[in-house]
Amino acid sequence: MPDVIVVGGGVSGLTTAVVLAERGHRVRVWSRDAAGDTTSAVAGALWWPYRIEPARSVGDWALETLAVHEELAQAPEETGVRMVAGVHLGERLAALGPWAARLRGAVEVAEGLRVTLPLISMPDHLAWLERRLLAAGGTVERRTVDGFGEASAEAAVVVDCAGLGAEALASDGGMRPVRGQLVLVENPGITEWCAAPDPATGWTTYVFPQPYGLVLGGTAQDDDWSTEPDPRIAAGIVARCARIRPEIAGARVLGHRVGLRPARDAGVRIEAEDLPGGGRVVHNYGHGGAGVTVAWGCAREAARLVG
Repeated sequence: MPDVIVVGGGVSGLTTAVVLAERGHRVRVWSRDAAGDTTSAVAGALWWPYRIEPARSVGDWALETLAVHEELAQAPEETGVRMVAGVHLGERLAALGPWAARLRGAVEVAEGLRVTLPLISMPDHLAWLERRLLAAGGTVERRTVDGFGEASAEAAVVVDCAGLGAEALASDGGMRPVRGQLVLVENPGITEWCAAPDPATGWTTYVFPQPYGLVLGGTAQDDDWSTEPDPRIAAGIVARCARIRPEIAGARVLGHRVGLRPARDAGVRIEAEDLPGGGRVVHNYGHGGAGVTVAWGCAREAARLVG
């Protein structure tokens, strides 16, 4: 019988399960979807605290995760994590939170903030997390969960990493989707990432070179549940990115992706709660657009509450 059942098999669920298993817990992950079909798999995914609260905690979680990613980047083909240089166009350190002062190697240049950051190939990273969990004695099961009572009947503690699923499971009306649409194109030779705010839409335009192609983004559409790519939006994404890097205009389109970021009005929730029928649940959800950015920091805080 497991000590802990983690509900949710995205980056937050798998990372939390790895931390718990490597601390000696018997862990099972229950996930409706395979890791490659979760929202996490769609992410860009550059380390950066984007659309996530509360500000007082995010910096510490993010920097703790950054330190882990820097270690994982020593084996990029295995972990999916690479350290890649790039520029946040128009950004300045003073406009960011206190955490930014602890970014090593960040330099303000004429165009913006130049810095080397983790850029993660999420399909590869999620697969690596699963392998690491299995090596630590954990298991992953495809299973739809309708209530925490199912899990608490089989484990002393349930960890809630259900993302948008927490709206129903935890009766949290503050959960809402933030739709992100991406375009994947053949890379014309771009080796550095770049990101820039788009004043017309309020979204961020970005170009991320991944091993599987060049990821172009993106959108941030609040309360939009559609997972179907919009051709008009896709064309706009390519056009915006081509204004930054003109060679993108002629790049062959490889595919389109849509993900729903699990945002929460009150910010990330990490806390323990007694269940009505006995047992305990530890919540770890609401990471918005920065799940991979805070994954290890949040996982370790949740693990402390598991005990």
